[in-house]
Amino acid sequence: MEKNTILKGDQKLSCTFAKNDFMTNNDIRQLEPQAVWQKFADLNEVPRASKKEERVIAFMKAFGENLNLETFVDEVGNVIIRKPATSGLENRQMVVLQSHLDMVHQKNNATQFDFDTEGIKMKVEGDWVKAEGTTLGADNGLGVATIMALLESTTISHPALEALFTIDEETGMTGAMGLKGGVLKGDILLNLDTEEDDEIGVGCAGGVDITASRTYQEEAVATGKTGFKLTVNGLQGGHSGMDIIKGLGNANKFMNRFLLDGFENYGLQISEINGGGLRNAIPRESVAVFCIDEIHTEAFKADIAEFTETLKEEYKTLEPNLKVTLEEAPLPEKVMNLGVQEGLLKALQAAWNGVYRMSPDIEGLVETSNNVARVVVKDGEIEVLCLTRSSVESSRTDLANTIRSVFDLIGCEVELSGEYPGWKPNMDSPILKVLVEKYKKITNEAPHVAACHAGLECGILGQNYPDMDMISFGPTIRGAHSPDERASISSVQKFWHFVQEILKDIPVKQ
Repeated sequence: MEKNTILKGDQKLSCTFAKNDFMTNNDIRQLEPQAVWQKFADLNEVPRASKKEERVIAFMKAFGENLNLETFVDEVGNVIIRKPATSGLENRQMVVLQSHLDMVHQKNNATQFDFDTEGIKMKVEGDWVKAEGTTLGADNGLGVATIMALLESTTISHPALEALFTIDEETGMTGAMGLKGGVLKGDILLNLDTEEDDEIGVGCAGGVDITASRTYQEEAVATGKTGFKLTVNGLQGGHSGMDIIKGLGNANKFMNRFLLDGFENYGLQISEINGGGLRNAIPRESVAVFCIDEIHTEAFKADIAEFTETLKEEYKTLEPNLKVTLEEAPLPEKVMNLGVQEGLLKALQAAWNGVYRMSPDIEGLVETSNNVARVVVKDGEIEVLCLTRSSVESSRTDLANTIRSVFDLIGCEVELSGEYPGWKPNMDSPILKVLVEKYKKITNEAPHVAACHAGLECGILGQNYPDMDMISFGPTIRGAHSPDERASISSVQKFWHFVQEILKDIPVKQ
């Protein structure tokens, strides 16, 4: 065991963890602060994929009721729990503590895991809590666990609290969108979903889902063909909003480069493509099945090998673990019509991926981006899923229309859905001033006050609660939405102390 100590100003934060040792979920419960990690371990025993939150809703409802706190579930499945103020803080504004119950379910292809029946298996590596080959659920499970710890505590001073546990944040913001005006009584909302512990969030991007689909005629494979399977994997992946600025590799775009080259030079014919996963995750893996003329087999293999090295060199800094595997495979029975195939490959080549525009007003902030998240070709059906984000509505519309036009031109039906608004910064926010002052006092440093290029629920909630003062912050999390997701142990301790200090200094009721 190794003792990790952080010294900031007059505050000493310490946590104990095993360095590079496996720890069971029961061991995770012994990490400091135990109040948070124990609740996180409880939560991670409950399957809670977006759109499949029935069990975690029941779990949270039972939690509130067992504490004898006012607890109810609204029409869409959000859980609200209210706790009275502790002695001496009854005259302070009521605080809404908000986090989302669902998590992104992603695993490595080699990982045997059933998200519908199994709890997350956790481990510790140095200062980081990780999962075994899957997403960890720290986004936004650590926020949920923190709220649970506050609701359960009998010693922490706080004003009246209103816990808001929303559903389906990751795939549609359904919970936030479905929360009606007048349900919440709070004056201030603390969203615990920011992923850098030195950052205070005051704004976020809105988003829209783009789905392009069409059918195609399949053709029988001609004689004299060789079947192949091409796999692109080993990419970092990550959050398609927060991590998009990094310029990481996109498995769908990489795969398309190989397939387009193979089509133009060797007459490659596609049977299947299965690339990427969720809209909000940068694709890490893609697999394609196809055939080419036997006469070109050796030349094609050499070309793929050469281009693989070129791609690895191009991305050697960002994607050091990139892997491209070409193997001969059984000849497929059917392939795409060549005309449709050419259109698809060129559309995917043209579809914008990554940063589209940086903010001209906030240095270092991505204004508008797109993630080509999922590409599926099989059995006469094509489906391409994208997520376009922007803090500026007109810019988001511009990019969405650009992508829609690309797929319109190849005969796809293109649907724009799940649109949600951004959150406009308020630099005069009273709760912002509280957080900045508290952070400086605790750390002797100034926090980074910023908007983020991700979908937070604040913007949506603000539509029905326009007078609510909102802020977002949280512990440090890396690799959200990917199996590399990890949460900093020392940061969680820092965050826990920060939250308690904030609650002691909430403004008096007006």
